[in-house]
Amino acid sequence: MRKLVYFVAVSIDGFIADLAGDFSRFPVHPETLANLFARYPETCPAHLREVLGVTGRPRRFDTVLLGRRSHAPALEAGLTDGAYSHLRQIVVTHQDLPESPQVELMGGDIAPRIAELKAEPGLDIWLCGGGELAAQLVDLIDEIQLKINPVLLGSGIPLFGDGIQPRSLQATNIEQLPGGITLATYRNAIEQSH
Repeated sequence: MRKLVYFVAVSIDGFIADLAGDFSRFPVHPETLANLFARYPETCPAHLREVLGVTGRPRRFDTVLLGRRSHAPALEAGLTDGAYSHLRQIVVTHQDLPESPQVELMGGDIAPRIAELKAEPGLDIWLCGGGELAAQLVDLIDEIQLKINPVLLGSGIPLFGDGIQPRSLQATNIEQLPGGITLATYRNAIEQSH
């Protein structure tokens, strides 16, 4: 079965962006990007792959799942086919978005549909963001990989939106990346009980 992996950048105080959705306070070091894109080349946005010299095929993910606000920067940049057109892109929204054959829209009760998606053949599914979507899918998330940035935002969009119940996670790895980023990997303990 495919895994749903919440792979996201976060501040030390647990925010994935400021209140306006801006994540530009997170430092972007070429060495960090090179490390992350060598690990998961498919997470490099399509419009930056040539510029950054990222040519690798997907290693872990063939599908990306985004909330409307996580998809918005692509639309604002004029990328109606989305930032990850080299992957299957699914945007969860209750609002109308520009139509594109490269972007699937999903709304309503999404948990059963994501469970079905996990049962399909293929590589893992990258939950790119955001926090509200992660909260809706917390019981289906198999792994959380946090790119912890050495920044305090003070307020913003939390890693998980409201409504999640306390739960235990199993820490499986912690790694120091170039540029002061820490990559911390956790397994959802609920997965272990099945």
